Formats: sequence, C-alpha cells, structure tokens
Amino acid sequence: MFFAARPALRPLVAGALAVALVASLAACSGDAGGSSDGSGSTGSGSTDTGATGSDSTDTAPAVEALSAADGSVTGGSTITLTGSGLDGVTAVSFGANAASAVTAVSDEELTVTTPAAVNYATGPVDVSLAEGDAAAVASGLTYNYTVVTPVDAQMNYLLTYWQNRNEAEYGSYGDNDCVNFTSQSLIARGWVEDDEWYHEASSTGEHSYSSPWLSSTSMMKYFTARPELATALTDQQRDQVVIGDIVQFDWDNSGDRDHTGVVTRIEGSGPDRVIFFAGHSLDSDFRSVDVAITTDHPGGTAYYWHLQK
Repeated sequence: MFFAARPALRPLVAGALAVALVASLAACSGDAGGSSDGSGSTGSGSTDTGATGSDSTDTAPAVEALSAADGSVTGGSTITLTGSGLDGVTAVSFGANAASAVTAVSDEELTVTTPAAVNYATGPVDVSLAEGDAAAVASGLTYNYTVVTPVDAQMNYLLTYWQNRNEAEYGSYGDNDCVNFTSQSLIARGWVEDDEWYHEASSTGEHSYSSPWLSSTSMMKYFTARPELATALTDQQRDQVVIGDIVQFDWDNSGDRDHTGVVTRIEGSGPDRVIFFAGHSLDSDFRSVDVAITTDHPGGTAYYWHLQK
C-alpha cells in the first residue's frame, strides 16, 4: 500500500473514450498473429529387474519427510528431503515440473530448489524421484503450492484470466484489452489505484477507466513519471528482467507503445535469456517476446519495466 487515497469524484475516461485515447489504444488491435506457448513433458526410462547373483542390493530411494510441506507457486524455495537411499537420486519432480539444483548431501538427505507450479496453480502435487535414466517413482508425499508473495498473486491471476476474462469485475475493452489486463494483474499484486491510474464500475455494471489504466503509451508515461514504481529497461538489458515485470512493444518504432503484457516465464540466462509473457488482445499465457518482434511484427522493439513494488 503506497498510494495516497484518491478523492471520491474525478474525471473518468468512460467506455466511449476521447479521440486521443482511442488513437493510443488502437495499436493493440493491430497485434495479430503469434502463439501461446504451453508445454508439458513426460518422463520415461527402464528398470533392470534381472538377478545379479550378488548378496548385496542397492537401496531403493525412499522419502520420509520434506523440510517444508508447502511453498510459493512461483517456486524457488530450497527444501530438504530426508529418508534413505537418496545418494543416487538425480531428479526430483513436483507434479509435472522438475526441481533444480538437486544435490545429494548423503544417503539420507537431499536438497532441491522447487520449480514453479504448473500454470502457477495452487494446490497439492505429488513429489517423485528418479535415479539416472530410471522411471520416476512416487515418494508418497505431496507438496502444497500456495500464494505467498505479491508476485505469486499476480501470476495466479494472470494464468486464471488470460483466456477467460474477468469481465464481471473489470469489464473488457475488446481487442484493446492488453493494458486493462496488465493493470488488473497489478491490483492482484497489491498495488492501489490513485488519481491517475484507476478503474471504476457503476452500480449498473458500466466500467470507466483512466488513460494509464487502458493505454500502452499512457502507461509508459505514467511509469516514466514515477521511478519509485518502475525502472525502464531495454531489450539489451533483459538479463535484469524478472517474473512479474511489464513488457511493452513498439511495433513500428515510432516512439509510442503499441502492446503491453506481463512476464510469466524466463528461460536461460544473460543476454541469451528467452522471455515469455501473458496478455490480452492476442490472448496468451506464455507468448515469446522474440517471436512477437521477429515473426509476428518483424522489426518491432521490446521494452520492459522492472517493478519496484
């Protein structure tokens, strides 16, 4: 909570916006084509059941406890698995997603970094283990994904409403809804409206919006005037972008902003990072920034806002 309360009465930009605002919004409707990248994977492998004639047998991995039974839907938590036969474990999965930094401390202890939940969804998932190329085996334990941080809440909102719009609460601006959706995600993140950035719904279900709530270029100007809220980054600084940051596009390099979304996934590191975002207009959950500026809009430029709140 960091904005001062706004007065009850103020000028609104209603459904029929002024000509200047309509012009600044029109660019979102030009965002045609593209793709929403959703992926899943399945593990495979084999188990050697032949007898060896030896008196000794390897201990099958067994997990007795997790150091934490629940955690953030965006992942990143380091937890310890305790049990037996863990020194040969090379992979641990939480539901369909693989953990990273799998480290066998001893035969009885293993540490991992939790992955994000599939689609940032809350709820319990099974924890499974694998040794080498062998098939994954259920541990018998579950890990419960919950909303812990403001970014968790933002991601959960985006993946809930990217396809089924939350029109009852925020209305919809048709093919120009990209900034409306981005603004909604900031409210889910914990931001509070002010006199320049706001949405209101009447008792009859009509929705009114301020220009920065609804226009990509106006949102850019709003952030530019408020460095305490967001820091501008170029596409050459994508190594500084994190999940939950805002991405904006200038399709024709005219200096304005034509489309807006929220970063939902990052792969790789440094300048080779691949960034994906969620947005409306072209409704998507994990759309590639690189595809957007090369295939969908060749020659377009991406910019980012690293959020400070």
